Amino acid sequence: MEELTKTEERIMQALWDLENGVVRDIIDKLPDEPKPPYSTVSSVVRILEKKGYVGYKAYGKTYEYFPLITKMAYRKYSFSKLFKDYFDGSADSLLSFMVKEENLNSDEINNLKNFINKQ
Repeated sequence: MEELTKTEERIMQALWDLENGVVRDIIDKLPDEPKPPYSTVSSVVRILEKKGYVGYKAYGKTYEYFPLITKMAYRKYSFSKLFKDYFDGSADSLLSFMVKEENLNSDEINNLKNFINKQ
């Protein structure tokens, strides 16, 4: 699996939410204001198709796009990369970072402890 650019990821987020749609549907789903041009979104979708993230059905000159990679599969890939690259694959480093930097309250910390103990 290939890492997505920020723009590609925003397009995929919209497509995952939609499940399928034409370029206009994707643009409408994007939160960005102002909305990106139709040609930009169309180009990014074609790049995503070449990367294997998006498939399509053709209806004449209209293309309906749909994700080929699930959001969960990309989440796992992204987290694994983040975990390896920024935390050296260390759960201690990750948990330490979460507790210190995310200002977890005692309930959240206890929930983490309980979750870990159940595993």
